[in-house]
Amino acid sequence: MPNLTLILLAAGSSSRFELGVKKQWLRVGSQPLWQFVAGKCEKTKHFSKIIITSSADDIEFMKQYADYTFVEGGATRQESLKNSIKEVNTEFVLVSDIARSCISNEFLNNIISHIGKSDCIVPYLKVTDTIVYDDKTIDRDRVKRVQTPQLSLTAALKSALLQKEEFTDESSAIVANGGKREFILGEESAHKITHIEDLKKLTCLAPPSNDTLSGVGFDVHAFDTKGDMYLGGVKIDSEYGFIAHSDGDVAIHALIDALLGAAGMGDIGMMFPDNSDLYKDIDSKELLKKVVTKLRNFGFVIVNVDITIAAEKPRIGNYKSLMRKTLSTILNIESQRVNIKATTTEKLGFIGRGEGVGVIANANLKYFDWTKI
Repeated sequence: MPNLTLILLAAGSSSRFELGVKKQWLRVGSQPLWQFVAGKCEKTKHFSKIIITSSADDIEFMKQYADYTFVEGGATRQESLKNSIKEVNTEFVLVSDIARSCISNEFLNNIISHIGKSDCIVPYLKVTDTIVYDDKTIDRDRVKRVQTPQLSLTAALKSALLQKEEFTDESSAIVANGGKREFILGEESAHKITHIEDLKKLTCLAPPSNDTLSGVGFDVHAFDTKGDMYLGGVKIDSEYGFIAHSDGDVAIHALIDALLGAAGMGDIGMMFPDNSDLYKDIDSKELLKKVVTKLRNFGFVIVNVDITIAAEKPRIGNYKSLMRKTLSTILNIESQRVNIKATTTEKLGFIGRGEGVGVIANANLKYFDWTKI
């Protein structure tokens, strides 16, 4: 069994990426970027364990994709590393960033071939441009562009991370703690994704799959003799409200389930528990906005939705146009891609007896196509 653990850092918010989609959720085929990178590393058979750091918002969804060790990251790269290194029980640890996504096997093998030769093995690139620092030209041969992955003696890295100072890479922390590092020549193709334009520099990434992902949602709510009625984000003129923890908008609830279903993200009850005071009497449009943001962050694009409202009462024909406009604004799609249908159950069942409303919704998603930006 290899005496080496891999830590892949993927807990960042992608704030510098300025795309709405977190870069770790860009798709390579149907795989999110983090899974693509982890899978490439796993195939080398170098590692006894692969640890992936993730934000609290992402971690449960990541677990649906692969059976790695997932650790909740922190507010900084160093905090994430501190959290994940607690799970390391091998003598050596290799730390890399998911954004460093096109590392070749040759580059990885070269780093690992130096295992044990220093407290930290650090790949670097030479600087070919003139370098000016504080208005003075300095010797570019003394400047190194440091890369990851970096290979460390686990004990040395754990000790170094106890320092209060923040460091931008492992080797700097180890050296500041009295350890030693050895530099080896890195690889230009191991470019890091920081900004949108960096994607054009990476040739190892296949475009996202053209698959259409479909989900279905179903919900019912019984009438309440008090309160206002909301359907499809619109207030309905009715003597009834709905018995519900939130505002009871059964159409939006079914739509949320359809969207989450298409993305493989579970259901509305998992995301917005009905025993939480956070969602007591909440406007369901606000819940839908949160879902839309999450879908965008995780690399999905909404194609269209189709909603069927089954009710003997109230009559909603006059509200359908406003529902389409309201929902299309939240979903950020054209109104013609939001279809609203109304039907009855021919006096059958609880809906036919006028006791409540049932809704079935369908939603279709595509993967965000980063090749077209």
